[in-house]
Amino acid sequence: MPDPQLVLAARVRDALAAVLGPSHADADPVIRPSQFADLQANAALALAKKVGRKPRELADEIVAHLDTGDVIAKVEVSGPGFINLTLSDTWIAEQTGRVLADERLAVPPVESPQKVIVEYSSPNVAKEMHVGHLRTTIVGDSIARILEFLGHHVVRDNHVGDWGTPFGMLIEHLLDLGEEAAARDDSSVSDLTAFYQAARQKFDGDPAFAERSRQRVVELQAGDPETLRLWQILVDVSKRYFNSVYARLGVTLSDDDIKGESFYNDMLGPTVQELEDKGIAALSDGALCAFPPGFTGRDGEPLPVIIRKRDGGYNYSTSDLATVRYRVDVEHADRMIYVVGAPQALHFQMVFAVARMAGWLNEEVRAEHAQIGNVLGTDGKILRTRAGGTVKLAELLDEAVERAGRAFDEVPHEEAFDEATRAEIVEAVGIGAVKYADLSVARDSEYVFDFDRMIAFKGNTGPYLQYAAARIRSIFRRGGVDPDTATGPVKIGHPAERALALRLLGFGAAVAQAGESAEPHKLAAYVFSVADAYTSFYENCPVLQAPDEETKASRLALCAATLRTLETGLHLLGVPTPERM
Repeated sequence: MPDPQLVLAARVRDALAAVLGPSHADADPVIRPSQFADLQANAALALAKKVGRKPRELADEIVAHLDTGDVIAKVEVSGPGFINLTLSDTWIAEQTGRVLADERLAVPPVESPQKVIVEYSSPNVAKEMHVGHLRTTIVGDSIARILEFLGHHVVRDNHVGDWGTPFGMLIEHLLDLGEEAAARDDSSVSDLTAFYQAARQKFDGDPAFAERSRQRVVELQAGDPETLRLWQILVDVSKRYFNSVYARLGVTLSDDDIKGESFYNDMLGPTVQELEDKGIAALSDGALCAFPPGFTGRDGEPLPVIIRKRDGGYNYSTSDLATVRYRVDVEHADRMIYVVGAPQALHFQMVFAVARMAGWLNEEVRAEHAQIGNVLGTDGKILRTRAGGTVKLAELLDEAVERAGRAFDEVPHEEAFDEATRAEIVEAVGIGAVKYADLSVARDSEYVFDFDRMIAFKGNTGPYLQYAAARIRSIFRRGGVDPDTATGPVKIGHPAERALALRLLGFGAAVAQAGESAEPHKLAAYVFSVADAYTSFYENCPVLQAPDEETKASRLALCAATLRTLETGLHLLGVPTPERM
């Protein structure tokens, strides 16, 4: 790929090998941004002490052996040994042309594709999704999109909570009310949430009902056909609701991606047995536990992973261990990414440690917890309703679209929209604003959910990026040109043209970094930087009113490359891009 950092890194490595010998051919050239050039190589500072040389002298010798070719226009050593590198305008223009001509924006698929399982969203059956599910859903979906674009085989896994003790009371309450309460096609999870709360109230206040519920759990776990049929009613109603939310969010999850807790139910016993057979699990105070090394409580005592409770029942740890075992032994995963809330960090650390003790995880299989931080209100506390309750996700999205409509109507537009078109655009703006606000911050950080900030058409927001793409499309419409036919060639004249073209060359690196670390905010930051560079270009470099046809063709090519980069980047983030705004 025409990524400047990779190109310069390769040339500096060659120079290092020429100066210090083949043993340093793989040394890190330490390519970093520079205030005085396009990039700088800091390898001389990093290596000088190791090889017994003065950094400045070593830097001078590296420069003397550096092949600048047609890539580097200027090299300068500054300070204690910084090597400042300025790229050739001609090379930048040629590489931008390559980006435009390639359907993948000159980003090649990875050489060694992996099978990656991304576990995300994971709502609970018979409960409405709330704001806490927002981040795990959209961050996970973006991670899956990014890795798929890079060429990996991605398996989406929606590990829904569809098994366990609560289903005893839910099924019994269903029988009390009649199946129609949840079996209607138009049944909403708002009703089902009330249904869940009523079942819980009866369970807590009616001993006879509680006993019936506990017995029903036994029948469910034993595979009683009638109990399973009733359980399926609850699951199907919830699936319809989940799918309605996913469709509105533009999330790429389907029923085929659901492997809930029930899927692993038959694997729990064999998983526990294998841990016992390997001497990893042993009885402790009546419960079967594993004690992975390195985990202790405040009193210094080893912390247990409870694999089977005193009453013989299983828990989340058992299910998660069975899941790891299945993904390694049956699905042959190379990498597993768990997009789950940060409070579960210790749980996953200990589960992964036990899985390594069992041999299910090794150096060839990578398991990682992609931690998700909390969503805060403008008061800095966990986002809640005014009454102190959990914010329902569907209601939050409704409000986002409503506010987006008001903001949209306040912005001047080049054309009038009929009501249907306006509604479509406003939906995309509202949903895109919510998603981008989340994706633009580090996933393990808390962030403040502020409608006024996220729906603004200026600054680092979804609407600003959507508008940037729509503005480019508007230029092509006014010019009567199809962006797919704008091929240049690209010529660099104005500094704003150079800055935009250079920024476009960094797309591949941004996607690769986001995929490697499972951090979509790195891609979001890049996409914003492209839009920012384009704004400067737009203000300084007239396109349709360019001074000559050659300049016009070049600027249209830059617009086309920018449009494809913005739309592709936003697509990988899961943010919609309306053609008109």
